[in-house]
Amino acid sequence: MQDRGKDHWDTVYSEKSQSQLSWHQDDPTASVKLCTLAGITPATSVIDIGGGRSPLAAQLVDKGLKDITVLDISRVALEKAREAMGGNAARITWTVADITRWTPTRTYDIWHDRAVFHFLTVTADQEAYLARMKRALGSGGHAIIATFAPDGPETCSGLPVMRYSPDSLSERLGPGYTRLADRAIRHETPWGSAQSFQFSLFRRLA
Repeated sequence: MQDRGKDHWDTVYSEKSQSQLSWHQDDPTASVKLCTLAGITPATSVIDIGGGRSPLAAQLVDKGLKDITVLDISRVALEKAREAMGGNAARITWTVADITRWTPTRTYDIWHDRAVFHFLTVTADQEAYLARMKRALGSGGHAIIATFAPDGPETCSGLPVMRYSPDSLSERLGPGYTRLADRAIRHETPWGSAQSFQFSLFRRLA
């Protein structure tokens, strides 16, 4: 999770435990299944955008992946994630950056984003994100992007969000990507309320 307000997210992660974060999930099943559908192997490189306290990186390490980067605007979130992973934290590249300002220096096989893109409500920020995704994904690379669905919340953590269907997200990404799969997911918050997400898997065209 992230937004251009670094202080906002540092405060959120400093003041709230995992069980107080609406987006927390113990098992990132939907993400793992779409990674599998994209054909991950131990040689696959993955960047998790806004990975924060997500357990995805740990699960990918367990699957034998050796090239995993977690990027988040919140240094606090990444410090807590490193602590939680223990010795395996050294197997992850941890990057503190605002995705709309970050400069990729390499390419990845999979770009994963669970609930960052939907915080970008300004067109210029969306374009900045998409430019960086294009630069960071080689031809044939895969992007997994999860956002709130059309019937999902209109705000999260006190901030407005954009809501997408798989079709509207595909349109926003543009003709450089083809959608391979999508999933409607009902995420249950730690306190038992349901939130509608859509998860979409794209392949970057040559």
